[in-house]
Formats: sequence, structure tokens, C-alpha cells
Amino acid sequence: MGFGGLDRDAVAFYGELRKNNTKAWWAANKHRYEAAVRGPFEALGAELEPEFGAVKIFRPYRDVRFSADKAPYKLHIGMVTRATVAHYVQLGVDGLMVGGGMYDVAPAVLARFREAVDDPRTAEDLEALLADLRGSGFELMRDGSLKTAPRGYRTDHPRLPLLQLRRLAVGRREAPADWMWTPDAYDIIADDWRTVSTWCAWLTETLGDELLEAAHPSRRGRAGG
Repeated sequence: MGFGGLDRDAVAFYGELRKNNTKAWWAANKHRYEAAVRGPFEALGAELEPEFGAVKIFRPYRDVRFSADKAPYKLHIGMVTRATVAHYVQLGVDGLMVGGGMYDVAPAVLARFREAVDDPRTAEDLEALLADLRGSGFELMRDGSLKTAPRGYRTDHPRLPLLQLRRLAVGRREAPADWMWTPDAYDIIADDWRTVSTWCAWLTETLGDELLEAAHPSRRGRAGG
């Protein structure tokens, strides 16, 4: 069965789950998760794979071992391509988030990125690319960024906000909208992923396949979870 759009009940499902994040509520509503949340995401993934490669849908369960928040279930469903520099999409009560790049960045990779930011020749291309991405509604994900300059760089560096990054990912959010529940959702999400591909390509070319694979030999970069 082909992709016919996401299901608007997914938004209602996560809104209710936010108020009732318990195993009992989940058990009573798991059929809704399978039909309205995971099913359409699986169909979307099958449509995206021929162009973007194999995808993985994240499990709905939270890892609460080291968290003060013991709520057992995530409040969104996420899907990521199986690549070191990856594409990502998630759906939750607040709508869609589309993005990509690297979320968990190894120190050696981050050091190489900062060298590229510091180099005026490389930085010129980077800033032009980021301007294009902003024109398409994408912004760098700044969660976890340093509050000051990283060691070895001036606090008055002209590209300090880029040097402070610890996530090398971009994202765009959109509130629930009628197009999401139609087949048009594939075209819009695929177009967004093509835009994200320009960021992924810059990271891969600048940081280097060998460095990326050495830093993450058994796991894959992502923009969320």
C-alpha cells in the first residue's frame, strides 16, 4: 500500500499521550499508534528510500535509566536515514520537524569542523550555504552549544556562533497543516530532504568520509531521536 499522507490522529494521539504517559494508557491505545502513527511513517519511509537510502524508524520507548523524567514513551515518532551524516524527520503534537546532519559529534570531527570555520576560504562557502538554508526555512540546531569560545579560539572571533556549535545539524519545524494528511506530504518532505542534502554533502566533503567513519564506526549520526 503506497503512502497516502500522514494521519491527523497522530497529533491527537501524542497530545493525549503527553497527558497520560503511562503503560496502561499506551496498552489501551497501541492500536492507534500502529495505525495512525507508525503505519504512515513506514509507508513514507518506503517512498523515501529509493532516493535517500535505507531508513530506520525509532522505537517509541524512552531510555529513562539516567533521566529524572521517568515517562516511558516519546512524544513523537522519528525516522532517520542509515548514514553517518543523516536525514531526519519527526512528527509529534507540535507538527513536523525535518532536518539532518550530525547530532552526536565525535571530538575529532568537531575539531575538524572548527578548523573549517576558522579558515576564511572554507568559511565563505559555509556561510553562503547557511544563507541558502535559512532562505528555505532551515536553521542550525544550537542546543548544547558552548557559552563561550572553544579552547584555542578568540572570544571575539568573527564566526564565534559557529565555533560554539556541538551539534552539526539543521532543522525546520512546521505546525500541523492540512497538506500533511495528503499524498503531497511526500513531495514536500522529499524536497526538504533534498535541501538538507546540501548540508550533508558539505559536511561529508569538508570533514571527510574517513574521519566520519573512524569517529562513528558502529553508529549513525542523526538530528533527533
